[in-house]
Amino acid sequence: MDFLQPPGWVRPRGYSNGVAASGRTVCVSGMIGWDGQGVFHTSDFAGQARQCLLNIVAVLAEAQARPEHIVRMTWYVTDKREYMGAYKGIGAAYREIIGQHYPAMTAVQVAALLEDQAKVEIEVTAIVP
Repeated sequence: MDFLQPPGWVRPRGYSNGVAASGRTVCVSGMIGWDGQGVFHTSDFAGQARQCLLNIVAVLAEAQARPEHIVRMTWYVTDKREYMGAYKGIGAAYREIIGQHYPAMTAVQVAALLEDQAKVEIEVTAIVP
């Protein structure tokens, strides 16, 4: 896996500009902040983000993939300010679950998610060497 950093560009914090990888592609659907039984345990943004990340890792494991195989991550958030206000908690959860691995990443504010209680949905693409 090669992390792409054009010369002279400021290094991004918490993500990479791009990733080049080869291997078996694993696509994980958008995961929301409920558990495997479809139950939300928190309405807290950082708590829901944490559960999303746990769900992603569980799905990756089914393909014998790990967090360090993630090459692309897209976050869909219902409230930009709430997302930004939860950075500290999100960062702690991210480092705990994903580690010090920062793939290409995009965050988009959306009007709503299909599950009314969901505040964040995260989808990933992983490449298993």
